Amino acid sequence: MSYLLALDQGTTSSRAIIFDEHGKIRATAQREIQIKTPHSGWVEQDAQEIWTTQIAVVQQAIASARLLAKDIKALGLTNQRETTVVWDKRSGHPLAPAIVWQDRRAIDWCNQLVQKNLAAKIHKSTGLRIDPYFSAGKLVWLLEHVDGLRELADQGHVAFGTIDSWLIWNLTQGSEHVIEMSNASRTMLMDLKTQQWDEELLALFNIPRSVLPRIIASDTYIANTASGLLGADIPITGILGDQQAALFGQSCFEVGTAKNTYGTGCFMLFNTGLDIQYSQNRLLTTLAWNCQNQSHYALEGSVFMAGAIVQWLRDGLGIIKNSAEVEALACQVKSTDGVVLVPAFTGLGAPHWDSDARALLCGMSRGTNRSHIARAALEAIAFQVSDVLTAMQSDIGKPLKQLRVDGGASQNDMLMQFQADILNVPVLRPKMLESTAWGAAAMAGLKVGMFSNLDEISQSWQLDRCFEPNMSEDQRQFHLAQWNNALKRAKS
Repeated sequence: MSYLLALDQGTTSSRAIIFDEHGKIRATAQREIQIKTPHSGWVEQDAQEIWTTQIAVVQQAIASARLLAKDIKALGLTNQRETTVVWDKRSGHPLAPAIVWQDRRAIDWCNQLVQKNLAAKIHKSTGLRIDPYFSAGKLVWLLEHVDGLRELADQGHVAFGTIDSWLIWNLTQGSEHVIEMSNASRTMLMDLKTQQWDEELLALFNIPRSVLPRIIASDTYIANTASGLLGADIPITGILGDQQAALFGQSCFEVGTAKNTYGTGCFMLFNTGLDIQYSQNRLLTTLAWNCQNQSHYALEGSVFMAGAIVQWLRDGLGIIKNSAEVEALACQVKSTDGVVLVPAFTGLGAPHWDSDARALLCGMSRGTNRSHIARAALEAIAFQVSDVLTAMQSDIGKPLKQLRVDGGASQNDMLMQFQADILNVPVLRPKMLESTAWGAAAMAGLKVGMFSNLDEISQSWQLDRCFEPNMSEDQRQFHLAQWNNALKRAKS
């Protein structure tokens, strides 16, 4: 039996999963990582902690699988995207906290770009909208605000990267400074057509070329892990940003297939194949993957708050003790009784892109209790996904036949049923919900010949449950009208 090791470095934890060649999980290990919010709108992590937790779970997973490192044929890596790290090329030490994708501190810089009428140019080149979400603004902020960083950069001593770059640097003990294409497509610095850094944007943003990593394909053999790190040198042969990895892991290889991941945020990706399709509805155009010498693209809608809403119910309001309780609490009532939550805690993502929108809980009466609020919180996730799908369908001009789902909250039956009802599209949940990690592992396996083609990878996908829509059109429109009404009030 051959095995694949996936490193899954997410926003809230670092994980390692070992798969066999059929996509069955042999072992898994996970450690939480700290998130710091030193100022309103700032979200940071310790890059060193990201690395130490990630290497620790790798060693733990190999040990608990009762395997030797030499039994592992290849390593695939997937990561939270847009999160930005700068480090010293000489020592490998981080030069600032990692700025997380949710961070909004670059908002003023973004507004200046909009005022300079650069939105159309940036969209055409990168497929992205001007927003603090992407890495470029975070890097510019660091260069301008961290004492001595620009001078060090000008001397050629600074390395910038997304989380994949940072982990590969450490896995190879500083011999490789790279960024994989799907991650590079989230920096707001890569030209989607050429898959190279856009020199014009670098000049406009005053970013020194020397800090940037080399852009590589998703199925590149990068190097072996550094000697002495894991007991054997494992080839690193696949990398994908987490949402693209989930699309790949869900076997959405055909044009027109789509998946939605319910994690901290919610991310819907729609495969547009070899064509770069620009959105007329404020969605993002992104590189899905580049493998076997072909680039595949996708339309993406990003919702900033999904599982994070449930965390807020737990940590902010204290109405549940752990996230798993939310479904039972929400099911104690048949409806929200008019209560609507608009979870614009960090502004609104696609397709609204309103950084200044603020969260709103409305429609309450004396009869409102925590069950209504819990149900409204889950419904808010589904409504946001519905907004993205509506935008996506008008971009592509044909209806989606089904939606494949994964991520933690996809285990919530009440949410999945409401999602199918509100979208009026069947929602398909696979048996194996680790689509993100499997996508990275499968990409790595493809490169080393464990799979000869994508069809072989598709065979690992198995249906757990299909949620069929069973809501009347009148009811659906009533719910959507309530949501849209609340949404207007929450917008800036």
